[in-house]
Amino acid sequence: MSGPLRSAEAASIPKDERLRITEIYASIQGESCFAGLRCVFVRLTGCNLRCTWCDSEFTFTGGTHRSIDEVVDEAMGYGIPVIEVTGGEPLAQRQCQTLLERLLARGATVLLETSGSLDISSVPKPVHVIMDLKPPDSGECDSNLMANLDHLQPHHEVKFVLASRRDYEWARDLVGSRNWPCEVLFSPVWDLVDPRLLVEWILEDGLDVRFQLQLHKVVWPVDSRGV
Repeated sequence: MSGPLRSAEAASIPKDERLRITEIYASIQGESCFAGLRCVFVRLTGCNLRCTWCDSEFTFTGGTHRSIDEVVDEAMGYGIPVIEVTGGEPLAQRQCQTLLERLLARGATVLLETSGSLDISSVPKPVHVIMDLKPPDSGECDSNLMANLDHLQPHHEVKFVLASRRDYEWARDLVGSRNWPCEVLFSPVWDLVDPRLLVEWILEDGLDVRFQLQLHKVVWPVDSRGV
């Protein structure tokens, strides 16, 4: 597989043909309706949000400029059909659209993990959007671009990561306020909400949502990278 480019080589690549990448690795999918499946993760650098419970602050800065085609070659080189583009916030780099298109063209099943704070309307239609709406205790609730809800497709997913009863009630009320064309998932912030308690709330309110845990934090230490 190709490695990161030297700085001089990266500078020679046109801006429209390069991305800033934190890491690329193979693991299992820890969240979403694809949980448990083998997956390649392409983690882009940079994020426009600063959620209070963020577990990927290492993506905010740094990273390495890579050719989009080299990134695609490396991701496809694992021989795993499911590839997730994540961050940070991947849509903060406009070249992310090109990456998604080229992965699709190579026959990959492409997932996009996005906060929902940036417009998803131009994301290629076959991409499985996993939109992570931010509840109040994230500190970024006002950043949710609610117009994105009008662009959801049946193969998309909306995820609520909940840090408190207040977060749960906000998500519950939002879920009840509209018809959702796609799967809706509730998960607890690790070490802040007892998973059993969240399950009890869901059952008490009869919510038609999918409960999930971050499987990678069950399998590996919670602060592990590249898993």
